[in-house]
Amino acid sequence: MGSIKQKNRARRRKKQVQQHRRSMLGISAVILLLAVIVSVSSIELRAKNSAYIEQEQELEEEIQAEKDRAEEIDDLEEYVGTDEYVEQTAKDKLGLVHENEIIFKGK
Repeated sequence: MGSIKQKNRARRRKKQVQQHRRSMLGISAVILLLAVIVSVSSIELRAKNSAYIEQEQELEEEIQAEKDRAEEIDDLEEYVGTDEYVEQTAKDKLGLVHENEIIFKGK
């Protein structure tokens, strides 16, 4: 009888070891799957991040260009209010001259 109990114990122990191995294999598979998912998500996020950084740089360049343009407009607005602009426009568009000026025209 003792040998039967020992055999039963050995069988139970062997089944427990097999179940333990299966459990460990299942847990390992789940951990591996999670690691793959996290890696893929990380790669996608890095790609998006680099695209956003590039877009941010482009927008910064556009902002700087618009600031430069606004500065040019302000300078032009100041120039338009000067007497020099009025005289230049009168000469160019209307052909007016000062009293003491002599105009030489080419052939």
